[in-house]
Amino acid sequence: MTADLNTSLLTIEQIQKLLPHRYPFLLVDRIVVNNLGKSAVGIKNVTINEPFFQGHFPHRPIMPGVLIVEAMAQVGGIVLAQLPDYIGQLSLFAGIDRVRFRRPVVPGDQLVITAELLEVKRKRFGKMQAKAEVGGQLVCDGTLMFALVE
Repeated sequence: MTADLNTSLLTIEQIQKLLPHRYPFLLVDRIVVNNLGKSAVGIKNVTINEPFFQGHFPHRPIMPGVLIVEAMAQVGGIVLAQLPDYIGQLSLFAGIDRVRFRRPVVPGDQLVITAELLEVKRKRFGKMQAKAEVGGQLVCDGTLMFALVE
């Protein structure tokens, strides 16, 4: 079920082996840093072809903040999916704390998303610190919680 996870780079094919998300909801194009069980850095290339730009907003396309948070959660899900005790489990969003949006994300931007595992409690709940940046500028950050299910 897992790809070759001894590399720091994960391709889209390897990401799809770890996450159940598919188009149009898979929001991670590549993992460029993969510290197994600790953290990951992912890339999301934002293009005008994204389906959400049709309505958000037609004359001023801005990536919805909730999808930026979802992209951060997907990078966090990749970190969790590689923990030996959790391979094959699904990580569901359980909560978000102190999420702040710092600037809009627009077509042509490349989101660089970092998720760092803070803790796993009772083998059922995970907590991540995550952030998204564009061109070195902070776009969004916050704490994400996950529930791990079979």
